[in-house]
Amino acid sequence: MSDVQGASAVLSLQGLQRRYQSGESELTVLDGADLDIGQAEIVGLIGQSGSGKSSLLHAAGLLERPSGGEVFIEGVPTWTLSEGERTDIRRNKIGFVYQFHHLLPEFDAIHNVALPALIAGRPRREAMAEAERLLGVMGLSHRLHHQPPQLSGGEQQRVAIARAMINKPVLILADEPTGNLDPDTSTVVFAALSELVRREGAAALIATHNLELAKYMDRVVSLDHGKLVRRETA
Repeated sequence: MSDVQGASAVLSLQGLQRRYQSGESELTVLDGADLDIGQAEIVGLIGQSGSGKSSLLHAAGLLERPSGGEVFIEGVPTWTLSEGERTDIRRNKIGFVYQFHHLLPEFDAIHNVALPALIAGRPRREAMAEAERLLGVMGLSHRLHHQPPQLSGGEQQRVAIARAMINKPVLILADEPTGNLDPDTSTVVFAALSELVRREGAAALIATHNLELAKYMDRVVSLDHGKLVRRETA
């Protein structure tokens, strides 16, 4: 489903499977899902509720072990690594954006963005400078020292996007990043997200129900009976 394949992909899902035990029966939500995403490529992920989008994102983000198959990050098979090695990849190579921003209300915007870099051990001056740069790219230079309750919903989500990029990840995984916003704000936030992903050269997999945002994506894939199929959006 891509011109990018195997070791040249930032993210490569190969034969991904996820099964859950439901009473005495087994529920299969991923049944051999395959996907390759290249640098600076944005791929939309759609599917009905319960189709397995979150399970796929959790496996791709190394948060939930798949029942079968493998997740490659920059050609490295991740589920054969130790938990410590996967933690390092999550911290340094993957940025997460959720439907709800999960900002810390006691910190202002710049400190919310800088926090993951500080946790990763980057010098404070460097982390703060990078946080200020990213917030500037997101159009929030005038809101650096505002706390989350002082920001609009769209501004809060743009802060969360900047936070996801602070450690210079190669991959962004977003789960309904505009699902909690009105249509106009959703368009603004999604445009900012796609611009930042391309500017920073990351790859992105974005789960969304909003096909109006497909114009910002390079392609859209759909989960259909546990497999990923390309979706025509025109």
